[in-house]
This record gives sequence, structure tokens and C-alpha cells, in this order.
Amino acid sequence: MGVFSGHWPSESELDKIRKKVAELSDRDAQEVRVVVSPYRICPLGAHIDHQGGTVSAMTINKGILLGFVPSDDTQVTLQSGQFEGEVWFRVDEVQLPKHMYNTNGLTEQMDSSTPREECKWGNYARGAIYALQSRGNNLKTGITGFICGSEGLDSSGLSSSAAVGIAYLLAFESANGLEVSPTENIEYDRLIENEYLGLKNGILDQSAILLSSCGCLTFMNCKTIKHKLIHPPTVQNNHEGELGNAYKILLAFSGLKQALTTNPGYNRRVAECQEAAQILLQASGNEEMEPVLSNVTPEVFEAHKSKLEANLAKRAEHYFSENERVMKGLEAWASGNLKEFGELITASGLSSIQNYECGCEPLIQLYQVLLKAPGVLGTRFSGAGFRGCCLAFVEADKAEEAANFVENEYCKLQPELASHLNQGPAVLICDASDSARVINTFS
Repeated sequence: MGVFSGHWPSESELDKIRKKVAELSDRDAQEVRVVVSPYRICPLGAHIDHQGGTVSAMTINKGILLGFVPSDDTQVTLQSGQFEGEVWFRVDEVQLPKHMYNTNGLTEQMDSSTPREECKWGNYARGAIYALQSRGNNLKTGITGFICGSEGLDSSGLSSSAAVGIAYLLAFESANGLEVSPTENIEYDRLIENEYLGLKNGILDQSAILLSSCGCLTFMNCKTIKHKLIHPPTVQNNHEGELGNAYKILLAFSGLKQALTTNPGYNRRVAECQEAAQILLQASGNEEMEPVLSNVTPEVFEAHKSKLEANLAKRAEHYFSENERVMKGLEAWASGNLKEFGELITASGLSSIQNYECGCEPLIQLYQVLLKAPGVLGTRFSGAGFRGCCLAFVEADKAEEAANFVENEYCKLQPELASHLNQGPAVLICDASDSARVINTFS
């Protein structure tokens, strides 16, 4: 049965995390600040952010909560609702990217008193310090904190890593009294992911989490870093009057779990896009430009795509067709045409499978089941498409019926993977949400 997500975070969730941090820090619960860092979905703009493409996104009412109090010194002490052990370090320690620890023989600097398996989950907190330090911020105040994700939810494909990174950035900035713009934090989180952790992704996830507004579609040009919010129109035929009441967001989980940084498929696709761009730029006499597909015009692609071997041609085809779908999707959203918007999402999903060649049999089966579900307007993989879940927009009054259909049909196709979902919902019914923020209970 589909699970409705409801208001997030609820007062009970906030009270629970405040109480936990108060116990950890021996401070009053009223002193506890809570970072709300939502997960994001990307209806259109799959796999083109790292090439400087145009993308769309919105946040959902599920995500990361980080309760914290500023320390009296530089000490950071963290516990997690999902992982065992305790992470501790100081904000004035110099943080080096993970590959530098491995190559320079500096592994012993990483809290050798803590078992490695217990401190790995603290990498994003350390990465946040690295990002802030690398831009000259002088941090003097640590935090005592407790971080947790939405209960019972497999967050793969929903940008959980970016949500975690942003949560730590906002917490450290709040504790140290730093005024940082969303645009600056997009860059800081990119430093966490690209430089500190070595993941070659773009800036879509961070941008969506930091720039979104409930009910709007966030449009972003990843080359210029310019963004705008596309407000939906009032829907005259809907008795409640707003587009947001006409649809729900379905998240259908596959049971697949694979960390993005350990899957070679993601970084290999990025390299293939860059190789295609380089060949096309050389063919058009622009070889001095950065080899990303946003530097290639559609006309140049059409004129010279025969010079690309098959795989590279497919990657470029996905980029240019997806860019076009994003632009059409923004027009559809702005005019309230959910039917066309959904059809473009489904076409994006098909191109991800055929041209970008991500996905695997279980995810593709889940995509195909969603296409048959009652009331589904459009569907595609959520996230990189190498694990995780599919997203779908569905008519609001058919959301629960669609969720039940998908859960039953997927279980028939993948009983073993479906059995891995016993601790959480197989299909979650969500609403749009707001951007990341800090809740100060004392203000």
C-alpha cells in the first residue's frame, strides 16, 4: 500500500531530534537548532548537469534532519540515526581530500582511535570543513549534532549525499555566524563531492536543495549558474484551485543499493560525454573550448555527429534531446499542462535507457510498471539510474491506487528485491517542499 508522507518535518520529529541533541550535549532543548535539508527530484534534465545543460528540479517533503548546538570550543561530535559509532574531529584541523590521505600515507591522521567502519559516515562533515576552509573561512566553533534521514526511506536516487553535505554546511555556518548565500553553498557542496570525495557530478542536486520553493519548478542553466523559479498557474478546473493539488509525486523503490562513488558507470558516462564534445569541437574548429557538450551547438552536433562512434553519438543525442525536453517542460509547467509535462518525463526516461544507457533490468521493469499504473502522467529513473528508485507524477486522486498497483506488479517481477523493502515503503506518495533551511527554536 502506498504511504503518504504528510507534513515534514512534523513537530514530533523536531521534538525528538531536539531531545536527542540535548542529551548528547547536556544543553537545553530550546538551544538546539535543526537543519532541514530536503531530498530532490529531477523531473527533466537527466544526466546533463555535468555538461552545463539546462535542468529542472524540485524538493520533496522528505530528507535530512541535523540537530545541533554550537560547541564551546572547536570540537565536533556527531552521532547518526542510521549509522553506528561517533564521529569527532576539530574544525581547525586541516582536512585533505580522501585521495590525498591514501597517496601521501596520511591515513593515520584520520582519528585512528575510531574504527574505520564507524567514521566513514563522517566524511561529509569533514568535507564541509574542507570546502569552507578552502575558501578562506576561519572556523572556530564546532558542533555537537545528531543527523538522521527520513525514517524507513531508501534515499538512493534522491540526492541524499547532497542533502547531507548541505546540512553540515548550514550547521557549521550557523554555529560560526557565517552569512553565506545559496549560490556560494552550491559551490561549497560541489567542492565536497568533486574534490573531497572524488565524485564527478554536476551541481543540479545542490542547486535544487538550496534554491527550490514549494510548488515551483526550479529551472537552472548549469553553465551560467543562473536559475529561476517557474510558478504554476491556477488550475480553473481543480476544486482546490492550485496545480499543486492536482498531482502527487510517487517514489517507487527497487530494492537496489549501490553507492554512486563505487559504480564506474557514472564517471564513465561523464567521460564519454566529454570525449564526444571534444570530437565535435575539433570538427567545428573550436578545439580550444572546454570539452563539455554545452559548448557544442545543436547545429554542430547535427553536422558532425557521423564522426562519433556509436556510444559517443548516443550520449550526445541524449544531451541535446534532453535539453530540448527541459525547455518544453518549463513551458508546459508554466501553462499548467500536466499531461504534456508527464509525457516529456517519460520520454526523458526512455532516452536515459536507450541513449545514456543507464539503468538495469529491475529499474527498467519498475519504469515499465509505472507507465501502466492508473493516473500516472509520466515517469523516469530518479538520480543517476544505476540503483535506487523511479519517480512519477500522478493524478492526485489516483495516487493511492497507482501506488498499490506498482507495489503488487513489481513484487511479481522482482520478489527477492521487493522483499528487501520490508522495512520501508515500496512506494511513497509525496508532495513538493521548500528549500534547505535552519530552524532556530530560540528565535
